[in-house]
Amino acid sequence: MAASGSGPGRQLIASLVDDLVAESGELRGVLGPLPAGDWARPTPAAGWTIADQVTHLAYFDDVTRTSITDPGQFQADAAQLTAGGPDFPDRVAAQFRGTPPGELLAWFDRSRDQLTRAFREVDPAARLPWFGPAMSPASSVTARLMETWAHGQDIADTLGIARVPTARLRHVADLGIRALRYSYAVNGLAVPADPIRVELAAPDGQYWTWGPAGARDRVAGDAMDFCLVVTQRRHRDDTRLDVRGPVAAQWIGIAQAFAGAAGPGRPPGHVKAHAAARAAAAPEGR
Repeated sequence: MAASGSGPGRQLIASLVDDLVAESGELRGVLGPLPAGDWARPTPAAGWTIADQVTHLAYFDDVTRTSITDPGQFQADAAQLTAGGPDFPDRVAAQFRGTPPGELLAWFDRSRDQLTRAFREVDPAARLPWFGPAMSPASSVTARLMETWAHGQDIADTLGIARVPTARLRHVADLGIRALRYSYAVNGLAVPADPIRVELAAPDGQYWTWGPAGARDRVAGDAMDFCLVVTQRRHRDDTRLDVRGPVAAQWIGIAQAFAGAAGPGRPPGHVKAHAAARAAAAPEGR
């Protein structure tokens, strides 16, 4: 799978990996000084602690690296993992629950370093097997960045951290849009024929757009809000997204930027309710 050269595909991968490294560094900056006791704090993801979020990232970094270096082994491992049902992410989290935070952080560092090095060496034209459709290396890097951002959001919400949006959100938004057909497929719905226009305000004040300008169905608003919805970290009612047309409304209700079974999403007010419960449970003065 290794490849050399400096063509457009290799340059794209290098740029995406640089953004993945930057996103990883932002999360690492939160996790590094985190007291050991805080790793057990529940996150807005039902049943998952901060430690579980990190376990998920480290484990699937290793799985992604196997999809690059040994596709046959990946397929065998994936078949075994999914044989027990679509709840395998929860089973993985439970398997490593109780691992000391220091070991989890070292695992995340090691797995992320090995994965980024594998991405820099992969043939940009390769097709990498995954739990959903096979992906190009560029899409696989983007998926890891999206996962890092999304699980990092759960951690930030748990800790009450207001994140500063970056231009890396474009990768998350683009993946969410490109996953439209997949979102319909995993929900057992026919893909609509009508196009959807998406217009998002970027962190630098510019606009990112997808779809024909004349489309009747439209989604517009802040890029951060859109990314929170397509990663199912917020219900659309908890954002200021402007959704117009029946097709756009249906899609934004089921959109998921991640592979796997249809996500249940989160109900309106979920994050606020979680924060209130967290505050009520915290020791006085914390």
